[in-house]
Order: sequence, then C-alpha cells, then structure tokens
Amino acid sequence: MNRSTKALLMTLCLAGTAVVVPTLVEAGISVDINVAPPAPQVEVVPAARPGYVWAPGFWEWRGGQHVWIAGRWMGERRGYRWEPDVWVQRGPRWHHEPGHWVR
Repeated sequence: MNRSTKALLMTLCLAGTAVVVPTLVEAGISVDINVAPPAPQVEVVPAARPGYVWAPGFWEWRGGQHVWIAGRWMGERRGYRWEPDVWVQRGPRWHHEPGHWVR
C-alpha cells in the first residue's frame, strides 16, 4: 500500500469517527434493575428564585445500591418545563428515566 492510499484511508477513518461520536454521546445509559427504589426523601424546597427551576431529588443506582441525589436549582429554559427523574416498574424490573427538558 503506497503512502497516498494510507493517507486516504486514515482520512476516511477519521471522518467516520466524527460522524459516530455525536451519536454515542446522545445515546445515554439505560438502567433496569430488580430492586425497587426507596420512597422519595422529603426535601424542603427553598424559596423560588427568578430565572431558575427546581429539579427535585431522586434515587440513582450506583455501585449496586440506591443513592439519594438531592434536589437542585437549574437555570430555566424559556418555553420548556423540567420533567423530573422517575423510576418506572416494567414487569419485575425497574427502569430509570432521567430528568429532561420538555417543550
């Protein structure tokens, strides 16, 4: 294989990865487990802050156990609302649906 052919192959390989990377980043991680999450913890929601939206706390699955992630303020996105993290039972398993913005 001559030098120009190698250069062309390298260019095509790099171009291919540029297309694949954004797809992988957007894919996210799906979590399905056999352990029901505990009841949500009671959180005292601080007073409203102009320009911010409260994202309530939720249970996250880490290292083989549920870990509480405290609620937090996030900068608002005009025209969107925050849909909080939830666990949904699917047969005997539990599926985590991450919080996200909805138009």
